[in-house]
Amino acid sequence: MSTDNAHTRVELVRSDEEEKYLLQSPREIRQLLTSLVTGRALVSAQLTPGNQSFLTAVLGLADDDTALLLDGSTDESINTRIEQAAQITCITQLHNIRIQFQVENAARIQVDGRPAFRALLPDSVLRLQRREFYRLQTPVTQSVICELPIAGGTGGGMPVEVRIIDISSGGIAIAVPPSDFVFEPHMEFPGCTLRLPEAEPISTRLVVRNLFRLVNRNGIEMQRAGCEFLDLPRNADSIIQRYILRIERTRNARERGNF
Repeated sequence: MSTDNAHTRVELVRSDEEEKYLLQSPREIRQLLTSLVTGRALVSAQLTPGNQSFLTAVLGLADDDTALLLDGSTDESINTRIEQAAQITCITQLHNIRIQFQVENAARIQVDGRPAFRALLPDSVLRLQRREFYRLQTPVTQSVICELPIAGGTGGGMPVEVRIIDISSGGIAIAVPPSDFVFEPHMEFPGCTLRLPEAEPISTRLVVRNLFRLVNRNGIEMQRAGCEFLDLPRNADSIIQRYILRIERTRNARERGNF
């Protein structure tokens, strides 16, 4: 749980498959939380306000399963901040699925003589499978760009460069520009140009499938739009796959100390 991704808060803004990401059934939420207890999953908890993080765990359910219990800290100053927090964002993983939920106004209690906190069950839980959300993350040191003709959405607008966050043979996730551009699920952008390093530009049409708001542990916020490729040229899939393999080989060599 020490990576930046583990500490990033994710909010589903809009999606054409919302039920795929958000668990909203109280019964299913209780079952999932019980699985976190059984699996002894470590939870990274972020406090709002303050943006401080600490490690905790779900200890169990309480009050006829209408509340959950979170483990407290051995640091009394952190416990004081938890009591004062209006909201706690809990982030963990179970079976390679990222799980995130928020609780409010946690009350301090004692469990087996240790500090703990009780809060009402969350109304919803966000679930993201790694293959759905992360895919191949593009290198920070080598920006990968997509040009979108924004104005009118007909391919005749002025091209706007957006940074590609991750990529697969089926689509890309882009950093939504911090401006008045509108991105909504089902929106299509014809006449886009994908620019990968050491490759010819790829023309494609993109359709927006989902929007997420990301806030990292430093409080920096951005929006991520997941887009699907439509009408890729015949050889484009091979170009994208070669790029992905090249980046993965470089990363593997660096991890082995050979680069």
